[in-house]
Amino acid sequence: MKYMNDENGGAALSSRDNRFSGLKADCEKCFGFCCAALYFSASEGFPENKDAGKPCFHLQANFQCSVHKDLRKLGFKGCTSYDCFGAGQKVAQITYGGRDWRQVPESSGQMFDIFLLIYQLHEMLWYLADALAADLGGNIQNELSSMFSETERLTLLSADSLLKLDLAAHRAAVNSLISKVSELVREKIRTEKTDGKKLSHICSRKTFGRGLDLIGADLRGKNLRGENLRGACLIAADLRGADLCGTDLLGADLRDADIRGADLSGSIFLTQAQINAARGDSFTKLPTSLSRRVYW
Repeated sequence: MKYMNDENGGAALSSRDNRFSGLKADCEKCFGFCCAALYFSASEGFPENKDAGKPCFHLQANFQCSVHKDLRKLGFKGCTSYDCFGAGQKVAQITYGGRDWRQVPESSGQMFDIFLLIYQLHEMLWYLADALAADLGGNIQNELSSMFSETERLTLLSADSLLKLDLAAHRAAVNSLISKVSELVREKIRTEKTDGKKLSHICSRKTFGRGLDLIGADLRGKNLRGENLRGACLIAADLRGADLCGTDLLGADLRDADIRGADLSGSIFLTQAQINAARGDSFTKLPTSLSRRVYW
């Protein structure tokens, strides 16, 4: 699938956000890994199911999508929402040095497995980059920087070495760090000072927590600053005008969530795929690392 890189809505990256630059999909340098390695499910925004390892019917010889301009019209919302965090070009150009899976069909299975591994590592890099951008200082900043460097090093390993990697252990170490960052950022937001007075946003409103079922919830204009919505199911939720500054949205399902006019500019652990799946407008405020979609 060809990723829509564009798109006149994301502000230029600041110097501290440069870590994000290598974590954005560049389909011109990829070999259609997401169109072949992944399964498609009718329940996740595709018109039909497709087995993992089976190339999509619309994938052309040049690894471009033959129906790219009409993906949403044809029911391929999952394609327009997907983002590989730049894993595709990393596997294509670095891990395999420009050799594609059609040239070496006997290695296609391994290539697809490596793509899935690199995807997970790049996803970790995205969250670490976001944590670093919070600029918390002190030991936590040093730990994050070291973890980012180590994770980046792992993405450069050979295919054989990657297959031997204890990915679960590394993910656990990354999760521990970014969980600490979440607590620090959200606590800072919740106890911010205005006019010398300490504000406790949780005193006068309902509080939220991770993994909540908020399908179709009416959250219009809600003050969700500093909340923990990690893993929350926000499918078709109405978040118009909501304030999500400092809100942890790691893994939150934002498919068809209405974020028109919402302020997500200060939210943490938000990804391009989540934004792609939501419904926003020109008034939606996004972090500088993310782009507004042309179909909004």
